[in-house]
Order: sequence, then C-alpha cells, then structure tokens
Amino acid sequence: MSLKRIILRLARNPGFPNGDDRQGYTLFAPLAADGQLDADAWKQNREGCRVFRFHSDPAEMADGWLCKRGQSWYFHYDEEEEGEDESGFKLGSHIFREGEYVTISSHGSHPLAYRITDVTDVT
Repeated sequence: MSLKRIILRLARNPGFPNGDDRQGYTLFAPLAADGQLDADAWKQNREGCRVFRFHSDPAEMADGWLCKRGQSWYFHYDEEEEGEDESGFKLGSHIFREGEYVTISSHGSHPLAYRITDVTDVT
C-alpha cells in the first residue's frame, strides 16, 4: 500500500477573503485509483495514516490520526490541548486532487473550506 501526502490550505472563507496558506492540514492517507480515500488500505496501515494541523500560531498546531467510523472520516487528536476530533464533510466520497476543495469542521468552530494544493507519493 502506498500512502499519499495531501496538503490542504485554508481557502477563501468568511473572515479570510484571500484564504491563508499558513493554516491547514497535511494528511498521509491511501488513495484509490479514482482519488478517493481507500478504506481497505487504511485498515491495513492505520498507524501510518496521520494528520498534522499547521498554523501560524504554534498553540493551534496538532498531530493525530486519520480515522474512520462507519462512513465518516475524521481527524483524531489524543492530547487534550490539541482540541477535539475534527470531521470532514463527506471525505469518503471526495476526490483528493490538486485544486479540489474539502470542508473540515475545525475543532469546535464553523466548518471551513480548504483547497488541496499538493498530492504526492510518500516514498
């Protein structure tokens, strides 16, 4: 199974008319040939499926795991100061390709749109 490194950067949102390249996520996840998250491959390498939240404020940075419950995918953080789990809107049916957008409910706030800026193989 090959993992992909997927970078999501904050897109244009209320309060962020130009987005913010300093806020986002780096995901390490398996993708199927069609660009969707590969649930079977994820089951084989859960520990390798990581998420890193980056931000210009170090207090907002976090690391955790890409997780799945039923049909829902979410980001799980195991340290209290990193915040609550964050869910993505229909991540399981989304195509992860540069230029596409995904919506993430960031730790207790309103959902925000993120633009996929990079999808590369992890060697």
